[in-house]
Amino acid sequence: MTKMRIGLLFGGRSGEHEVSISSARAIAQALAADENASKYEVLPFYIQKDGRWLSGTLPQQVLATGKPLEIEQEPGQDDSPTSRQFPNFNAVDVWLPVLHGPNGEDGTVQGLLKLMQVPFVGSGVLGSALGMDKIAMKMAFAHAGLPQVKYVAVNRSQIWSNPCVFPKLCDQIEETLGYPCFVKPANLGSSVGISKVRSRAELEAALDSAASYDRRIIVEAGVVARELECAVLGNDNPQASTVGEISFNSDFYDYETKYTQGQADCSIPAKVSSAIISQIQEMAVQAFLAVDAAGLARVDFFHVESTGEVLINEINTFPGFTATSMYPQLWEASGISFPELVNRLIQLALEGHGKKG
Repeated sequence: MTKMRIGLLFGGRSGEHEVSISSARAIAQALAADENASKYEVLPFYIQKDGRWLSGTLPQQVLATGKPLEIEQEPGQDDSPTSRQFPNFNAVDVWLPVLHGPNGEDGTVQGLLKLMQVPFVGSGVLGSALGMDKIAMKMAFAHAGLPQVKYVAVNRSQIWSNPCVFPKLCDQIEETLGYPCFVKPANLGSSVGISKVRSRAELEAALDSAASYDRRIIVEAGVVARELECAVLGNDNPQASTVGEISFNSDFYDYETKYTQGQADCSIPAKVSSAIISQIQEMAVQAFLAVDAAGLARVDFFHVESTGEVLINEINTFPGFTATSMYPQLWEASGISFPELVNRLIQLALEGHGKKG
């Protein structure tokens, strides 16, 4: 039987480059495990931090070591877009873009793969873009009637403006949200650039910091709540996994807490009532459909125990995919092993491509 060639695309230009490598290593191992070994051939493609696409032995080296390649400038070679060569798309049957964050999870690479008319795992251009931009995402959630925390959308031009505009903006945020609140770049993943603020001085500093990362910023009201997560799998008729809970001792779930071993714990299944689990599963599917996601997504929630509310936080259209990441763990607890999960994602990619929608 001829093996299906899977283009494993990883690395990328975002701050989550190393996370992408870890996810790709785990997926490569899953593609070589159990029945997948006889069905799939992995062709790795590595995007360096400078944007160059590499194939052949170098991506294999990155998968083997788990470490990014050092960027070395060859004689006479520049860093312009014309110096970057895309791979032979015809050599791949299905693409698996294991890319996290901007320039990979935001619809840019998905647009390229769509243009090339090749099947790929995960959401398309619209779902990826909506899933990345927190402001657009929340607008889609609101349109779908999903409850969420109060927020204020801000542009960089309002922050880096004349001395009259910025104080009025801060006044508006204080009046609308109060303290504590969270300031976030709208288009970065993995909690990069996020600040929890409790005073006017901290708010001003956090807004300035977030504006250095992105021209779109979102400020959200703080809530005292448990953080629950649900995985979704499918295309037009998606299914939700069991529900897990993230707990941590730090002030909030920042980048260091998220990626430092021992800083956070996950409990699967979450110790909440069956009614809350059912509500979260239903809302996760609604969120998935609201942003036009496909293949996979992890949806994060706040459970405010004092009021009984369940509020949607965000959707992640290509969540972390290591063996210890929440997404595959949620499906493992729901009866789908890691290798079978990867197999299903490939089949969903073929199904979605066949519809050409």
